Amino acid sequence: MKPNKHKLTHSAEREFGGALGATCIPVFLPLTVLYLLSVCRSPAASVLQWPPPLPPTAHLWDPLAVVLIVGWITLQSFLYLLPIGKVSEGLVLRDGSRLKYPINGFHALSITAVLLIVCLWLGMPHGYLFELILPLAVCAIGVSYLLSMYLYIRSFWAPQHALSLGGNTGNPLYDFFMGRELNPRIGDFDLKYFCELRPGLIGWVVINLGMLMKEVELRGSPSLAMLLVNGFQLLYVTDALWNEEAVLTTMDIVHDGFGFMLAFGDLAWVPFTYGLQAMFLVVHPQSLSTLGAAGIILLNGIGYYIFRKSNSQKNQFRRDPTHKSVAHLETIATATGKRLLVSGWWGFVRHPNYLGDLLMALAWSLPCGKPILICDIRKIL
Repeated sequence: MKPNKHKLTHSAEREFGGALGATCIPVFLPLTVLYLLSVCRSPAASVLQWPPPLPPTAHLWDPLAVVLIVGWITLQSFLYLLPIGKVSEGLVLRDGSRLKYPINGFHALSITAVLLIVCLWLGMPHGYLFELILPLAVCAIGVSYLLSMYLYIRSFWAPQHALSLGGNTGNPLYDFFMGRELNPRIGDFDLKYFCELRPGLIGWVVINLGMLMKEVELRGSPSLAMLLVNGFQLLYVTDALWNEEAVLTTMDIVHDGFGFMLAFGDLAWVPFTYGLQAMFLVVHPQSLSTLGAAGIILLNGIGYYIFRKSNSQKNQFRRDPTHKSVAHLETIATATGKRLLVSGWWGFVRHPNYLGDLLMALAWSLPCGKPILICDIRKIL
């Protein structure tokens, strides 16, 4: 196989601060993950404390972490390939084709849950994930770098129509960060789609469970705050996998190339920062009143309702704008010829799905005593 020799149309548009941002972010974001994990485990638990709570180098590496990360990705890859669930088509690509995707993420979550129950019944020390969290994060970061390098190199063998418009600038650092190829596949195995919802998102739930089991080891039973955090975030992950087909209309799948930005976000950022609340509660237990817990549950419910309804409306519009549920909604045309919703949920606020996200993030953080808001990479940069 020879590299693609066709002349490519380079995009002049730059995001995330251009080449400078694409150079700095892959360095500082991994350090940020390790720093936040260290802060949550420190007595002060303050990002402003000085000197910062830097862990010894010996605490960043454990061979067992490598085994767990490789085993975890292998397990989720196997579940992805199982011939269960339906197969759905994505949106039309630039060459007029549609890719097919297995919709079995909820099945993978369910099978993983059964395996976890068996492991707990056999007496496996799931709470040991608390001690391994830094080595696990280091390994996940390493995997995201290796995967990103592989994706960048293989993109030069991809046809022009398979490249992402935003990740084809001609600048190696920027394209490595953004991702040159839109839908890299090994046979029918879609690498971007797999990473989007499987190892990181389900891994987030598993890590949370590890924090809960660690609290049981230390205090005899899980706290109400820990149960709320685990329950809220399990609902979020379950919803994402139950509505897995909706991800096929998102910017990540439709527009963004698969490079370091998404690989790191999926494999390292999501599982190791979205669950900081559970880790915080292991070291810093909090008590909640019944009234306080009820208020937090109500807040999470409101946020979830806004998040789910607005995302469902957007997904239906992108799949079929003539559907009776969205055909009456007002839209405006963009410079690219596409249309954006400006009524319905999208008439109340510019990004109602983000509003729901933020309300849920606040509900996840209030059990910790202080808000610890965790957002998607692109919402904080």
